[in-house]
Amino acid sequence: MAEKSIEQWWPELHTATKQWFRGHNGAEVIDPDVALEVYDAGGPDLKEQTLSKRDWDFIETQSEFVD
Repeated sequence: MAEKSIEQWWPELHTATKQWFRGHNGAEVIDPDVALEVYDAGGPDLKEQTLSKRDWDFIETQSEFVD
């Protein structure tokens, strides 16, 4: 299965998982349950790596309040 971009898998995550990412911005180690949900949604395998800088930037942008 081809890995989806964050724009494709992010909307499929549960709210609690999105909150984990927001609360652990830039984490070098991803919680195993969070990593599994990302993988199941078509994202990268995060068992032994973290998200790319681009992906962390996307999460930060998605978390900002709109004026």
